[in-house]
Parts: sequence; C-alpha cells; structure tokens
Amino acid sequence: MVPDNKEKYINPYTDFGFKKLFGTEMNKDLLISFLNALFNGEEKEIEDVLYLNGENLGDGYGDPRSIFDVYCTTKDGSRFIVEMQKAEQTYFKDRSIYYATTPIRQQAPKGKWDYHLENVYTVGILNFEFPNNEYPANSYRHEIKLKDVEDNHVFYDKLTFVYLEMPKFNKVENELVTMFDKWMFVLRNLSRLLERPVALQDRVFKKLFEQAEIARYSETERRQYEASQKEYWDYTSTLETAERKGVLRIARNMKSDGVSAETIVKYTGLSTDEIESL
Repeated sequence: MVPDNKEKYINPYTDFGFKKLFGTEMNKDLLISFLNALFNGEEKEIEDVLYLNGENLGDGYGDPRSIFDVYCTTKDGSRFIVEMQKAEQTYFKDRSIYYATTPIRQQAPKGKWDYHLENVYTVGILNFEFPNNEYPANSYRHEIKLKDVEDNHVFYDKLTFVYLEMPKFNKVENELVTMFDKWMFVLRNLSRLLERPVALQDRVFKKLFEQAEIARYSETERRQYEASQKEYWDYTSTLETAERKGVLRIARNMKSDGVSAETIVKYTGLSTDEIESL
C-alpha cells in the first residue's frame, strides 16, 4: 500500500478517476468486464455498450436535472446507470429511484406505443454503509427488484437496482477468487497500491492499471485529476468534521446528564481525555 499523498494510481472515487476508467469509449471494455462480473452471467452476458448522454435536462423548462456518472445501453436495448456515491446523503434511495425513471421514460416513442420496456439497471458503488445496520456486516452486494410481499416472487424483473457497500469488502489478495472479488478489491484499494497484485494478472486489469497510472497522464489530465482529488478530499473532510462535531455534541449532552465516562467512551468512540476536556 501507499500513502494517499504518494499515489501511483488514480482514486476511482473521484469524478475524474471513475469517468476515466469507466466512462470513455477507449475503456468501455473495463466497464463491460465490471458489469459482467457484477452479475456473474446470471442476468446476461454483455458483449458491447453504447454510451448515452449522461446529462438529462428533464422533459420541460424547470424540470429537475439528472447527471449520471456513466449511462449506457447494450445491444439488446438494456440500459445501465452506474454511479459512484462518495458518501451517504439524505433521501439517497429516493434519488436512486428517481434517476431510474430517466431510462424508463426515454424508451417511450412518439405516437402510438404498446408500453413494452427494455431492462433498466441502476448500479450504485457506495463509499458508505446503509444506516441502521440495514444489512449484515458481511453482506455488501444487494440486488433489489419489485417483489410480491406475500410469497416473495419477482413481480417485475425488468427494473433492477444493485448496491455495493464498499467499506464492508475486506478481502485481501489471497482471498480473491471470482472476477467480482477482483473488481471489488480494485475499486476499494486502487489508489493505495504500488503495483498490480499477482492476483490481478487478467488482461483487463493490466489495461486498468495502465489507464490508472498517473505518470502516464498529460499535464492537462494531471491538473484535472488533482482538481478532482482536491474536491474529493474537501468533501470527505467536511463530512468528517460534521460527524465529529455531532459526536462531541452528543458526548457533551451525555456528560451534562451525568452519564459515566466509561459509557460515553463506549458509545462515541472518544477517549477519556477528550471527554474530560468537554
């Protein structure tokens, strides 16, 4: 591993990094490999993708605008939205559902139509865990479809949401067995690696590491990446600061209510010295 400020490879959690690896025609084979690994051949085998305009301006003046990280279609007409989500946000699920309406509505032709729809997939790569322990600690891939609540059968199989809780993926190199394992490891660790791991000798990863190597970039690309990296650092720093302020406020209130220091340590993660200084 390598310190964040000594990166050899780009951080895929940045806007520049994610779109560089997955959002360009030159690297669409990387996207295809990732999607095929994600579904493990159970849904379909994707052979090619066509990138679509990732910016949807809505149906009319004043409509909300949607901007997708990656938006593409396959030969059979299926549409994929692939999003890198840096941090938890209010109404994240609502936003995800709303975004899925764009590729649904765009399938409607002008004039007479029988309402036949092709498959729509939304893939969310999440740099956070769902709140309130919604899923077990060892469960990081979640595939959601519309189901009947009584007998649990899939009521409609053309609308699929897949969410990856990246912080939960903790496999090390010698535990990587499937292509999905390998892709998860790359996404989680790329910017901290000094070289391509032995377990990632597949041809697609050889290309990925070449495309991710910062030293290969032009001066313009390096400036663009540095700006994107700074934006990412500022964003995460702001969230961390807000989270710490919230923890300190809770600890201060607990202390004022006479809660013991040991209990405050247990529930806030603060040290005894920090609690005493409040």
